[in-house]
Amino acid sequence: MRVLVVDDDFMVARVHSGYVGRIPGCEVVGVAHTGADALALARELRPDLVLLDVYLPDVSGLEVLRLLRTGAADDPFVLMITAADDAVTVTGALHGGAAHYLVKPFDAAVLAQHVERIGRVRGRLAGLAGSNQGRAGQADIDTVFGARPGVATRLPKGLTATTARLVEGVLRAAEGDLSASECAERTELSRVSARRYLEHFVTTGAAVVRLRYGGTGRPERRYRWGA
Repeated sequence: MRVLVVDDDFMVARVHSGYVGRIPGCEVVGVAHTGADALALARELRPDLVLLDVYLPDVSGLEVLRLLRTGAADDPFVLMITAADDAVTVTGALHGGAAHYLVKPFDAAVLAQHVERIGRVRGRLAGLAGSNQGRAGQADIDTVFGARPGVATRLPKGLTATTARLVEGVLRAAEGDLSASECAERTELSRVSARRYLEHFVTTGAAVVRLRYGGTGRPERRYRWGA
């Protein structure tokens, strides 16, 4: 995907651009530090995705979001990236059509996960548009809109709906995130089994994962329910 990075802080924009540059299949095609520049570059470059800050020096990122959403099929996806965590701003981003909302600070793995999910949605939409029928089934629609009314009926081989609901319930009830070991303890599953279900939820977009780095060894994967 071709990505436009918008942030009033030059250093933060550089860091986020570096994160994007390490995501396979993505490239930064432009960087803007004001709302006016963001809109101008979006018109000129036609990016697939805009990483958009809320606090810009000339206009709110929510207003930029509104102007980017023209209703055209080739409108860019917008991922809000901001320090604003108040309910009014989050609600405004949701109503404005943002694909997701990340609160600073976050690491490269978290950003990559959400960018890759948007890439999958974009690919699914392109596939539907290019099909002979041009029609979408409910599973396609759920994927595009991120709807998760319950455990998916089609699970990978070896996973069962009953156990998936158990893991989902534990993950939903957790205060914060859980490791595979913690999930295994609460569900009385093996760590390997718990991790298979957790990774399935991450793959489908129902859960997110972040890396927690310790002193030595590989980072710990921590899971939280919610796209």
